[in-house]
Amino acid sequence: MISTSLSTTVLVAATGNPGKLYEIQRYLQDSPWSVQLKPPELEIEETGTTFGENARLKASQVAQATQKWAIADDSGLMVDALGGAPGIYSARYGSDQGDVTDEDRLQRVLRELGDRPDRSAQFVCAMAVANPEGTIALEVEGVCRGTITRSPQGLDGFGYDPIFYVPETGLTFADMDPKQKRLVSHRGRAFHLLTPQLNQLFQTLNP
Repeated sequence: MISTSLSTTVLVAATGNPGKLYEIQRYLQDSPWSVQLKPPELEIEETGTTFGENARLKASQVAQATQKWAIADDSGLMVDALGGAPGIYSARYGSDQGDVTDEDRLQRVLRELGDRPDRSAQFVCAMAVANPEGTIALEVEGVCRGTITRSPQGLDGFGYDPIFYVPETGLTFADMDPKQKRLVSHRGRAFHLLTPQLNQLFQTLNP
């Protein structure tokens, strides 16, 4: 039996990254849910083969472990000419060669892409929400199409942001101010789909 007490108002983010928690809280700032970090000792191995599988896995396991509602996302860059790489390995691209930085990862993409004329790519963000028993209740996917630049552009952002150019804005993610990026990014588009569903879920649990 799912509790409809405090567990219905707390949403545990399946991340240990305070920065990502802050970002989720910003997206859900007008939501009735209270978002908190997962326990630091709770580590979830990402064994899925897609962004969606990893998001569902993380949300389900964190929900079961905490006995609260949980939200998880899995996201990354997919470059068409590289067969969708780095894909689900975006955060650890090249880690088999030792410790790597954001700069190392984006330079690897530029190096592997070389002078190929097809530089189309997309950022994907899959999100899942699980109930306290671990059953997936909601899931969405946000996609932002763009192209890979030939060199880094912009000073903000992180990861692959300096090489991901969004034609509709004329900017890379790293050139955008935070508000603009929240509107057009893959994560922003995922939350645009998810937030009304979360609000409806809250109303259902708290009639």
